[in-house]
Amino acid sequence: MKHISGVAALVAAAVVGLAAPAAADDLVKMTVGQRGNWDTAVTHLGDKAGIFKKHGIALEIVYTRGSGETVQPVVSGNVDIGIAVGTLGAIGYYAKGAPIRIIAAEATGAADYWYVKNDSSVKMLTDAASAKGKTIAYSTNGSSTHSMVLAFVKEYGLDVKPTATGSPPATLTTVMSGQVDIGWAAPPFGLKEIQEGKIRLVGRGGDTKIIGGQTIRTLIANADSLKNRRDVLKRFMTAYKESIDYMYSSDPKVLADYAEFAKITPDMARRVRDEFFPKSLMQLSEIKGLDDLLKDAVTLKYAPKALTKEQVDDMIQIKAVQ
Repeated sequence: MKHISGVAALVAAAVVGLAAPAAADDLVKMTVGQRGNWDTAVTHLGDKAGIFKKHGIALEIVYTRGSGETVQPVVSGNVDIGIAVGTLGAIGYYAKGAPIRIIAAEATGAADYWYVKNDSSVKMLTDAASAKGKTIAYSTNGSSTHSMVLAFVKEYGLDVKPTATGSPPATLTTVMSGQVDIGWAAPPFGLKEIQEGKIRLVGRGGDTKIIGGQTIRTLIANADSLKNRRDVLKRFMTAYKESIDYMYSSDPKVLADYAEFAKITPDMARRVRDEFFPKSLMQLSEIKGLDDLLKDAVTLKYAPKALTKEQVDDMIQIKAVQ
């Protein structure tokens, strides 16, 4: 009788165990700039491959048109992380008291480029005379493309009118309709139009001394999220790094998944990765060119004054999560 009761108890316990829900993954909410770019597809591809789930992380992703839209939900605490935030913009927000911290580099160097309609009189951005009086696009205020345009103006002596145009598709519409003279894009967007001779490349973001070799985009976190959910964000960053390794692996699934995500062919997906986004561009552990970036943040009027060493140490919290 005791044996039967023991078996019954074990069965009852098993039934309860089956009925109980599995421990839920920790949810990380984020905003991500420019859906479809290779470097901003890390969370999508890693999640699709099960990498984040392996580390107990569930993702809630909202895509934006650029840093201006990416940062605000992080500042308000509505999301934990902002991905692909212009470094100068991040410095500027912190300098003005926003509760954000830089937790990783996102892009060092730039694959972004500027273009014109094929019949435009603009030759190259380095030819200041041909660009004089023209309008030149960037995504949103405080974005990395905004800082690149300001770098063009400063380094090349351009007399142009910077104009916020949002996403690459929206920018192409404004260029083709004649509303803006010089558009911006990031691969894979626009490569098809270049091949077809509809548009012509006139400059690359990484061509300037100001931008070339610098970390132009970052990952940022809400300060309270970093303080109260540090273990979760550490696991997120571990999964994020593994996802980048996966993106540069020989697994054919990653290029197939990216092609589907970006609505391009697998051959184009491979070209985007291999020609425009070397893995070194996506290093996470160092804000390269930091001294110059801090100076540029003041010179280009992102920050009202130079940050102290103590402020810089407080702003950059890479070691806290990596």
